[in-house]
Amino acid sequence: MCRKVVCAWLIIAFLLCDTANAQQYAFQVTFTDKNNTPYSLSSPLAYLSARAMARRTRQGIAVDSTDIPVNTAYVDSVLSLTGGIFHCTSRWLNMCIVLLSDSSQIEHLTGKSFIHDVQLVGYYATDLHHRDAAPTSGPAAAPTPASRTGSVESDYYNNSWIQTLMVNGNYLHDKGYMGQGMLIAVLDAGFISANTHPGFDSLWSSGRVLDTFNFTFHSTGVFTQDSHGAQVLSTMAGYIPNSYVGTAPLASYALYVTEKNGNDQPLEMDNMISGAERADSLGADVITESLGYDIFDYPPGSGLDFATQGNGITTVATKAANISTKKGMLFVATAGNDGGGYLTWGDHISVPGDADSALTIGSVYSTGLPAASSGFGPNAAGRVKPDVCALGQPAEVFDISSNGYIPSDGTSFSTPQIAGWAACLWQSTPTATPYILRQVIIRCASTYNSPQTQLGYGIPDFECTEQALNVRDTPPPVNSSNWLVAAPNPFNTDLRISVDPDVDGEVTFTLIDVAGRQVATNTQYLYQGYNTPVIIPSADIPAGIYILKANSATQQKVVKLEKL
Repeated sequence: MCRKVVCAWLIIAFLLCDTANAQQYAFQVTFTDKNNTPYSLSSPLAYLSARAMARRTRQGIAVDSTDIPVNTAYVDSVLSLTGGIFHCTSRWLNMCIVLLSDSSQIEHLTGKSFIHDVQLVGYYATDLHHRDAAPTSGPAAAPTPASRTGSVESDYYNNSWIQTLMVNGNYLHDKGYMGQGMLIAVLDAGFISANTHPGFDSLWSSGRVLDTFNFTFHSTGVFTQDSHGAQVLSTMAGYIPNSYVGTAPLASYALYVTEKNGNDQPLEMDNMISGAERADSLGADVITESLGYDIFDYPPGSGLDFATQGNGITTVATKAANISTKKGMLFVATAGNDGGGYLTWGDHISVPGDADSALTIGSVYSTGLPAASSGFGPNAAGRVKPDVCALGQPAEVFDISSNGYIPSDGTSFSTPQIAGWAACLWQSTPTATPYILRQVIIRCASTYNSPQTQLGYGIPDFECTEQALNVRDTPPPVNSSNWLVAAPNPFNTDLRISVDPDVDGEVTFTLIDVAGRQVATNTQYLYQGYNTPVIIPSADIPAGIYILKANSATQQKVVKLEKL
């Protein structure tokens, strides 16, 4: 995995038009609008599950036009005009993918008022898939998870102990956070043996696989094609106490195939965004993907321009990560395995690990040093990537062929570990947001104060993250000897400052960042003995460490604060 590309191609007028039934061209058709759709913003349960709406409600996220499905009349027109085969849609990007055996048929869309753009995103010498109905399987009810049993000592984790201990993940399990009630969507290449390996028995017996779909072949079959996804899944969902315990063994899962092995095409990025949208509709909390994109097979030798397309906002896969976050899901992405100048991008992060809002994961040895193959940051816009790292050189995963366990290398397996721990962390604080989760994981990492190109902010400590998320300040009383109290600290809501000056008069409050820049200021006339608390809004204050200075005619005080 982790060696792909995102590319948008303009239609080339001189495309060869061999009309043999075996071949298929994939075209991305973007629409101008969603006019006359039967869906509306006032009835979101027609296209979003109750679980998805509950997640948005918790985070204060409104339904908007990007949530409304693509106009089916437009899709039908595309299929009718071109004689093509439906592949997938994206409501976020307002487009569909159509497969054509004769590429010249796409010209029948020229001049149509509802068409905004058409791009070639793939070519397959043999059929990708034939005509099939649109996806029909929908959200399932969340099951009642099994109870956790056993100890949290090394014999309980056994094969997964080293990777667990590295990030203090056992602390979360010891407090009872094992993913209960959380839903993780896994985007991968295939899940061979995920339905038969004994390490997944409890996952199936308790009904915690809530959805499956193969976006590559537009079918419901996900237990063929590749075993990579099953090994990825094992790092989270594997559960045989005293033999192997994954990071979120009691979470629920959705399994989506978005990649076709052996023929790397930009279409896989469209599959990815379709998978992310299905996860959104289902009500997923976390999306994890161990698929990186940087080169592709058609046309041979082509690749991304890192400077313009690795900037955290541009590619379809990157948009999938960023929009997922806006919809309230934590998107956990691989940093890729292209360290050391292995591929055309050289020492860079692969897509969508470049995404601004993704929690991007690198790989380290058991010593904590970065694995040689782990992708380098920053992204093209200068943002620190990867964000954090976990054990991936090697990680212990399920041996699909023997029903045992094997060491396997790469960010493919460090990434889902962190996704599982993040789900358990979120379980501990359901009111958190993806932004807060990402920030607290970064700030509790080993090299937070000195990020590095391959380590990013370092190796996270999930004992620290849980404690930081669950700080509940009980401010001391304000009195003459303690005349100013700021709470909460750390804060992610508006800062509340209680003050009792020794004389009536003006008090100036100044918030200063670590670089000495003034971030906020507020001057008020306050009275000795009683005052309504001073509120400093936090919405526009970036996460970081700050100094709050309070000055009156007779008093001064300095307080150190942290914004999550």
